[in-house]
Amino acid sequence: MDFIEDIKNGAIFIYPTDTIYGLGADATNKDSVKLIKDLKYRDKDKPMSVIAPSIDWIKKNCEVTDDIIKKYLPGPYTLILKKKNQNFLKHVASGDTLGIRIPDSEFTKLVEKAGVPFITTSVNFAEQPFAIQISDIHKEILDSADIIIGVGKLDGRPSTLVIDGKEIKR
Repeated sequence: MDFIEDIKNGAIFIYPTDTIYGLGADATNKDSVKLIKDLKYRDKDKPMSVIAPSIDWIKKNCEVTDDIIKKYLPGPYTLILKKKNQNFLKHVASGDTLGIRIPDSEFTKLVEKAGVPFITTSVNFAEQPFAIQISDIHKEILDSADIIIGVGKLDGRPSTLVIDGKEIKR
């Protein structure tokens, strides 16, 4: 099975990060992004974050300093960065900022190889507990995923937000 081709063709997937299990899709695929929002019963206007395929991709699309990148990526952080073009990935985050991650995990290599950003959101219904193992995931979400990548029990802490250089624990 070629995960990357499946993902580029709209597959929804469950995957491990360096913190908790995530629910993802090709962030450039508007239909897949909508499916994730619907599946999570998430407000369609609430912004989502992405796992970036590379540091160069982040620099090309967002305003960020090398110091911030070196300090936080890869790692358990979500950087909230100003987009260079407000319409960039508008279906993911309609405002002028975008949450960006590069987890310190094996899964990141798949994103890099794909060359496109992946949606990254916790694999749970909105306002419900996040999953640190596959058995924590609601059956409705498991049944809706095209691909499930499990690696056992994870750390269990959501990523720390970094906004204007300030860390905000969740």
